[in-house]
Amino acid sequence: MRRHSKTSRIPAGTIKKLAHGVKQGKFIPMNTEINVLKLDKNMTVESVDENGLVWLNPNQSPFKLVGFYWFGQDKVYRRFPVNPDPVLPAGVEALSNCTAGGQIKFRTNSKRIAVKVKLASLPSMDHMPDTGSSGFDIYAGEPGRQTFCGVTRSAPRSADYSHEFVFPENLMREITLNFPLYNGVKKLSVGLDENAAIAPPEPFVSDSPLVVYGTSITQGGCASHPGMCYSNILSRKLNRPFINLGFSGNGKGEPEVAEHISRIKDPAMFILDYEANVLPGQMAETLPGFVRILRGKHPTTPILVVSKVAYAGEVFDREAKNRRESSKKIELENVEKFRAAGDKNVHFIDAGFFQGEDFWECTVDGVHPTDLGFYRMAENLLPEIAKRL
Repeated sequence: MRRHSKTSRIPAGTIKKLAHGVKQGKFIPMNTEINVLKLDKNMTVESVDENGLVWLNPNQSPFKLVGFYWFGQDKVYRRFPVNPDPVLPAGVEALSNCTAGGQIKFRTNSKRIAVKVKLASLPSMDHMPDTGSSGFDIYAGEPGRQTFCGVTRSAPRSADYSHEFVFPENLMREITLNFPLYNGVKKLSVGLDENAAIAPPEPFVSDSPLVVYGTSITQGGCASHPGMCYSNILSRKLNRPFINLGFSGNGKGEPEVAEHISRIKDPAMFILDYEANVLPGQMAETLPGFVRILRGKHPTTPILVVSKVAYAGEVFDREAKNRRESSKKIELENVEKFRAAGDKNVHFIDAGFFQGEDFWECTVDGVHPTDLGFYRMAENLLPEIAKRL
């Protein structure tokens, strides 16, 4: 007969007593108000003093706009054409207005660098901070070695905001401003000291972009600030332009999407990271056709098929792990078929190990990476991409 230790037993009625205590407000005084903004002045948002600032259009030289391939055609911050033909799936059409992966690059000696932003909508994420979904962040330093210097702050639920980053000295610096990951940008101005110098950024290693197609994780959910989306991390480390085509919940390998992606001229690489939005059967159905469409216009461009990272739920959910393993097998088999047919520039990358043995510590909600998860993804993808460039 199995015995339970005394320490494992909960006395009868304890749960009911605890529940009754909560209802009566015995554990947290009901009149307690916690307002961090009143208690910690460092948490408050300071307004921008526009005296001495000159506001500039970042779409004009010497600024360099990166990540919006169709901007020259449509003049909007959007990741696919405004009037796409063929028509895009509804979810992709809407999410194309999110500015994930967009960058502004330039050099300046301005001590103050400000942004004035009008967003397409109010921030609305419940598991991703506004700084990542709707903010801009700033990196400074020489190409390949830029460091994070700050992120925009605004009042909660703000669609319009201004923010300035302040440097202690007026030294010439290479600057990258990263666009919001989960919102659109209708208007944007960059403010600099009125007497500051401004110059074009140092050139990329190559202007041929790496094109990443995928899911909410690809889009950057749920990074704390835009520079921690893995495509932005890779862009910094490789000093190369990336085009982020991650579509939250809508990276499903449709041929219409592949057709538009294939129209990007002179790509350095295609990275297909959409497993998380399809079931194994859908992956088997869509992946071969997607690759063939890309190959129709880019016969030798490297294509990396990347399996999805492990979800925290797999610790307890064997079915979820089996599903990931099944999709991974399908991806690998398809890549091997292309290679056996003579296409040696199609490669498979197993991302299941990217977040390490403690992968469950790398997500916000069991699925979407924290900054740590994105950093580990980028660190593991980096050598795989570099050796195929």
